[in-house]
Parts: sequence; structure tokens; C-alpha cells
Amino acid sequence: MNEITCWFDFASNYSYLSVLRLARQKEVIVHWKPFLLGPIFKELGWNNSPFVLQKDKGDYVWMDMPRQCAKYDLPWRQPSEFPRRSILAARVALLGDHQPWIAEFCARTMLANFEHDEDIGNETVIAGILTSIGLDADTLLTAAQSDDNKARLRARTEEARALHIFGAPTFFAGADMYWGNDRLDDALAQATR
Repeated sequence: MNEITCWFDFASNYSYLSVLRLARQKEVIVHWKPFLLGPIFKELGWNNSPFVLQKDKGDYVWMDMPRQCAKYDLPWRQPSEFPRRSILAARVALLGDHQPWIAEFCARTMLANFEHDEDIGNETVIAGILTSIGLDADTLLTAAQSDDNKARLRARTEEARALHIFGAPTFFAGADMYWGNDRLDDALAQATR
């Protein structure tokens, strides 16, 4: 079967679009790669999202998101806080590597942030998502906060750096890299060749 790798940050609005699109498609196997953009942005000299640091870019993004969501028939509510802390969600998602629940967890976490305006850095919110998909929230949250899993997230972000990932979402179809939700169709086309 055809495969694609999706590198994303739960705080990224354009990752929201791609994660939901990938979660509902059945054409390719998705390898979910949650990571943190913050450390990569810091290396670029940014202490926040460029959508916050550059007013015109931010204004454009918040105008563009309703259009993009309508295009893909996705719900949208601009978060009252942006970007939200995505560390906890990413740590939990790491536990889902190769688990059947990973796509559903990623999609519901994105919806919590970008449809329901919920704080995905809050353990209660993440516990509710885990419980809603039939998982043991207490066990997974404990495992997510373990030193070993924290180290895994740091290693995942280092892996993103080594692959020269500079933004999210980023996709790989084989060795070919594609950046941005607007390149997802190209990545899917390459993956299904």
C-alpha cells in the first residue's frame, strides 16, 4: 500500500487542515510524526509563530483559514489563544505510534483546538479526548509525562531538524519533501504513483 509521512504540530493551523484531511482519507497509509515547531523557530530567531510576529501575515492567515476550511468542508473557529502549547498533545501522540487510535486522537485534538477553542495543553482536555476514543486516559497521560517519552519528543524534534523541516505541515512521499497544506495533494499524488 502507498504511504505518506506527515510531520505536524498540534498548534499549527495549517497542520489542522492536513491532519483532518489525512485522517479521513483511505488511499494511503499515514505515518504520523508530531513534533514541536517552537525549537525550530527559535533557531530561526523567532520567539513566536510568524503569524503572530508579522501582523500582515497573521491578518492574512485568519482571513484565509475560513476559506480553506470551507474548501475542505471542515469546521473552524479561530482560537482565542494562538499558538497553544502543544507539548502534552505531542507527547500523547508519540505513544500512538503504530497504534490504531493515532489518527482519531490527532483529528480530535485538532478539532478541540481549532473548532471548539479548547486548551490542548490542559490535561483535562486531553484526558477527555482519550476517554472519548475508548482509551485509558490516566495510564496514557502518566506514560506521556515520563522522562523517556519527554526524551522521545526531543529526539523527534531533532529528527525534524535533521530532515531540514522548517514548518508544518511537512510531508514525505518516499524521499520527496512537500511543505504546507497546499502541497498535500502533490504529496498524495506522489505517494500513489
